[in-house]
Amino acid sequence: MQQEKALAILKSGKNTFLTGSAGTGKTYVLNQYISYLKERKITVAVTASTGIAATHMNGMTIHSWSGIGVKEFVSQADLVSMRSKKYLKTHLEKVKVLIIDEVSMLHLNQLNAVDAVLRYFQDPLNPFGGVQIVLCGDFFQLPPIGSQGETSKEKFAFMSEAWSMASMSVCYLTEQYRQSDNDLNLILNEIRTGKISEKSYLKLQETTKNKLDTDVEPTKLYTHNTDVDRINAQHLAKLPGVTKSFKAKTTGNKKLIETLKKSVLAGENLAFKIGAKVMFVKNDKEKRYVNGSLGTVIGFSDAGVPSVKLLDGRTIFAEKEDWSIVDDSGKTLANYNQTPLRLAWAITVHKCQGMTLDAAEIDLSKTFEMGQGYVALSRLKKLENLELKGLNEMALRVDGLAHKADLRFQELSEDADNAFKLEELELSAKTFLRDNGGLIDKKEITKNKNKLKEKAQGKQSTFEVTLMHLKQQVSLKEIAEIRGLTLGTISGHLIKIRKDHPEEDLNYYKPKSSLLKKVKAVYDKQPKNTPISLNTIYGKLDGSVSYDDIKLAVAFIQD
Repeated sequence: MQQEKALAILKSGKNTFLTGSAGTGKTYVLNQYISYLKERKITVAVTASTGIAATHMNGMTIHSWSGIGVKEFVSQADLVSMRSKKYLKTHLEKVKVLIIDEVSMLHLNQLNAVDAVLRYFQDPLNPFGGVQIVLCGDFFQLPPIGSQGETSKEKFAFMSEAWSMASMSVCYLTEQYRQSDNDLNLILNEIRTGKISEKSYLKLQETTKNKLDTDVEPTKLYTHNTDVDRINAQHLAKLPGVTKSFKAKTTGNKKLIETLKKSVLAGENLAFKIGAKVMFVKNDKEKRYVNGSLGTVIGFSDAGVPSVKLLDGRTIFAEKEDWSIVDDSGKTLANYNQTPLRLAWAITVHKCQGMTLDAAEIDLSKTFEMGQGYVALSRLKKLENLELKGLNEMALRVDGLAHKADLRFQELSEDADNAFKLEELELSAKTFLRDNGGLIDKKEITKNKNKLKEKAQGKQSTFEVTLMHLKQQVSLKEIAEIRGLTLGTISGHLIKIRKDHPEEDLNYYKPKSSLLKKVKAVYDKQPKNTPISLNTIYGKLDGSVSYDDIKLAVAFIQD
């Protein structure tokens, strides 16, 4: 199924299981749907089965959000107790759409418990209380943690009564956006079928001879924490120079802060040196880096901010970021503020889920769980960017039940693709919005969209965001593209920034002296202490200088 059809099915309000192999854009589709709902004021809860996955989605764990905690079953007494807790009662009664990401790692008992909670707080006669339930994941990835001796049938969420009763529409995405290498694609697809051909196995073994040619030492993936911690500590200790330490700042509910501490990959206490191999562990709002972008610390600003040179040659200041748990109204319940980096000479397979890696050394010789090998290999785009250090028999195995279920999911997805026409889904989407009190008027939607955009920028003004890019000597045209603004707007920002921040050295952007001289001759004739009239300057110069160039010149005339 294509992303467009999957998104249309989600918008129609149908209970949905969004799946597909790694790199097909499941998270992208989810984020598109979340933005769509928020812009139309539909209350959506964004959750995931684990803390790490939840931070990728800027959400909460389903366990915290639903109030079930570590319980696998909820009693009537538990439900009554939940109702007495205002923070739970409020969002459980108001939610219209519940999203659970990485559902492969959610135990079926816990999905049943979430169903029981929503039935209790909303409609007892409807699955999940009548709330639209959107489950996302791939059952070939890491499985749920179960009791000793539990079979896959007793663990996987798709075997739960709640799943069965919800009449899920399956959207199996098929277009590959991550892997551009046919050989790697073929190997990953063969792992999913449970049958690796001799040819593919040999291709995988050949990667043990690869010598990765990168400016930055590639990340090493291991299956065990002990190997990762040892390697990172050894590499950092070998570097000369002074260690810079970074301590996280936290505010809000203490229990939720503890959840964030366990979930965020940027640890509570970080230590870096110049030369340290690092990885960004958050997606940047300005799209300068993504979760998994690799680089090297090449220095620190006067304020102590690490300067990181990425693999593509760009240099970025790793300003501190916020990880937050918010309620449905947007109120922050807990906040974790830290530099969005971690040492990246090595990382565990469990913690790499959801990342895209440029290159990696992978040791699967101690693989102890089905799905680990698939998760590790699917982080990469090309086979040539892999240096395999070891492989055991477990590494290429997938769960037999997951394989059977996947075949059925593909069939159900094809049925849904054929059954639902885009025109019909669009009509259902309008009905869904109307029934749930969402915005339908285009002007109101645009107005709310702009409000959300301003809120997302937080306390940082639009000028400060531009200044951040200017400090890194990004071209004005590139800044405009990154920020989705016009070149004229960014040039206008430069005028204000030069005036408000005279201490900043921005001479990189200074135009040629001939242009400065030409504009200054007209500029100096304007009345003092009056607003600058670009129209007047443009007219006096008979249109020989563009408005953008006039703004650029004015920014440097005001010294």
